[in-house]
Amino acid sequence: MKTKLHGVLVALVTPMKANSEIDFNTYTKHVDAMIAAGIHGLIPLGSTGEFYALTPQERTDVIKATLEVAAGRVPVVAGANASSTRDVVAFSREAEALGCDAVMLAPPYYSLPTPDELRAHYKAVNDAIGIPIMLYNYPGRTGVDMSPEFIEQLAEMPRIRFVKESTGEIGRISTLLRRCGDRLGVFCGGDTVAYESLALGVVGWVGGVANVVPRSHVELYRLVVEKRDFAAARKLYFQMLPLLNLMEGGGKYTQWVKAACGLMGRPVGAPRSPLCAATPAELKTLKAALAEIPDLRRFSAKTNPL
Repeated sequence: MKTKLHGVLVALVTPMKANSEIDFNTYTKHVDAMIAAGIHGLIPLGSTGEFYALTPQERTDVIKATLEVAAGRVPVVAGANASSTRDVVAFSREAEALGCDAVMLAPPYYSLPTPDELRAHYKAVNDAIGIPIMLYNYPGRTGVDMSPEFIEQLAEMPRIRFVKESTGEIGRISTLLRRCGDRLGVFCGGDTVAYESLALGVVGWVGGVANVVPRSHVELYRLVVEKRDFAAARKLYFQMLPLLNLMEGGGKYTQWVKAACGLMGRPVGAPRSPLCAATPAELKTLKAALAEIPDLRRFSAKTNPL
């Protein structure tokens, strides 16, 4: 494996100003705060980063800003998703040229490619770049479900080295680990099965809620993977679950992640249209879920709550 990704990778939010322009000053501070909190890797331009609402130039600027702040301290895995193979190849080549360690690729959305078409799509990207590819299986977003058996076949391509499995089905995780865990780094992409996935042996957890409480995410990984202290890990996970369940099941993941960052003292603005800012009632619900994490203060710096 050219790049050994592991641990907690944060699917970064893209902060916006009141006029919906990207707030790069806030973004720089936010990325630096994630690294300071112990996050093991950064993923700009994922679903939580609203890649679909950004112009090509903005996508370039976000990657450049991420790499500049990371400065080699942690790996950067750029989301390079688009609805056509031509664009995905172009975005992936650009990510490599800029210095990213890998790219994260979901199936092209809306067109609903067949397995054969999807295999050809990934082969085109695989043959066009020299950095690793992280597959991203999230049928709830893309409309395309990649089975563990299909992912195992894709793993025969030399650049496909990781997969983020985001169906939230723990059986998918165990099947992936059994079928191709020796040659494919499996990441949990479903927040509400993170503890179980880490205990099973995934190499890490890709999460958007890590923008809100990164230290708790890193601590859970440390307790399960490094300390093997399952009792302490379970306790922390049960404290995190009200927030994770709310985010996963509320139908407003990006909106609420951004709102929760604000509640934690690190405002990142509202999402870009067509998504809207959280309502006062939603903020109240989010605040109550955050209060269920009593260890938050212990994991957080006084001047920069995380």
